Amino acid sequence: GAMRSRGEVDATLQTAKLNPAELLPTVHCLSFSPQSGAGECCLLQLEPGLCAELEAGRSLVIRGEKDEQAVLCSRDKTYDMKIADTSNMLLFIPGCKTPEQLNADQASCNIIHSQIAGFSNNYWELRRCRPKLKKLRKLLMEDPYEGPDSRKDQTSTFSKYTTEDLLSLIQASEEEILHQLQVIDACKIEGYWRILEFDYEMKLLNHVTQLIDSESWSLSKVPLRTCLEELGSLEPTEMIEHILLSYGRKYIDDTGEVYFEMHEDKICRAIAQMLLQNAVKFNLSEFQEVWQQSVPEGMTTRLDQLKGLALVDKSSRPETIFLLKVEDLPEGNQERFNSLFSIREKWTEVDITPYIQDLCAEKQTVGALLTKYARSSMQNGVKVYNSRRPIS
Repeated sequence: GAMRSRGEVDATLQTAKLNPAELLPTVHCLSFSPQSGAGECCLLQLEPGLCAELEAGRSLVIRGEKDEQAVLCSRDKTYDMKIADTSNMLLFIPGCKTPEQLNADQASCNIIHSQIAGFSNNYWELRRCRPKLKKLRKLLMEDPYEGPDSRKDQTSTFSKYTTEDLLSLIQASEEEILHQLQVIDACKIEGYWRILEFDYEMKLLNHVTQLIDSESWSLSKVPLRTCLEELGSLEPTEMIEHILLSYGRKYIDDTGEVYFEMHEDKICRAIAQMLLQNAVKFNLSEFQEVWQQSVPEGMTTRLDQLKGLALVDKSSRPETIFLLKVEDLPEGNQERFNSLFSIREKWTEVDITPYIQDLCAEKQTVGALLTKYARSSMQNGVKVYNSRRPIS
């Protein structure tokens, strides 16, 4: 329409019974530009930290395949994206000035004609969420690495994944993905991330522990160079080094030599997994005996080394133990609880904690999760948790 004059503005105010003295002196006259449409623009609400990322010139990435809900990732955090509807229409006006800016700029004419470039009834809201990392292990487990002599590796038709591939497939930030690759002991072979097949990993670990035994080294001071010299004829040196990194902490002593301090708990845990893998259930006391005999000299086995790997059934006579790996359980909260309650009807907090610990959001406790997804009751003076809903 035509540009409004001050007189017309005042007449409109009078009709609307508004006292001009109570209003800001400057009037915006808005008109839709011919190309302003809905859906052209999306609004994204950012917290100060994410604003700072963009202002520093870093980028934010939206990740997810067609069948997944989109997440937005910064360098080191992951956010769920949800659409929030607004009751008022939001108008986009380029170069729009706030009252503060207008006050500072006294000389400005008191009628401003602005064109609306677009509008929206909703915006994207971000909520910090746990990175969705289950899929990382799943992808790498399609084709675990069985060693240099494996025929399967030469003929394999499975996809192999570079860092770039994983960044496009996994709904997590780059730092979260790289950290998780370390957690699951993945290694880079010929530019691709791989997980060692469990039997091959055990074979490598066995070479190392036997060498430690025969050389009578201290578990806290295993020399890298000698390991590579002694075992290099049996396996590729980068595999020997990888197993030392997976099961030990690397350090350099005063002479500049590289040593490893072996993680006793992790080695005991792996050997327990090897023993439990071959049985559905194992008599607990027999298992404990065999397990202690199977670990390297000088190591002590303890059941708390098996958190999130195996579960003791105290209700059976005799007591039994069986393999239950937290990484095999569903990633979603409700699905996880459904699956745990179908394995066992009632859980103590001590037993269930290792299987739900990873579901806790930033400042959330296991107790808060249990309150939400389970109901508690007392059984022989012990607090137990069961499902809030009937398990089908």
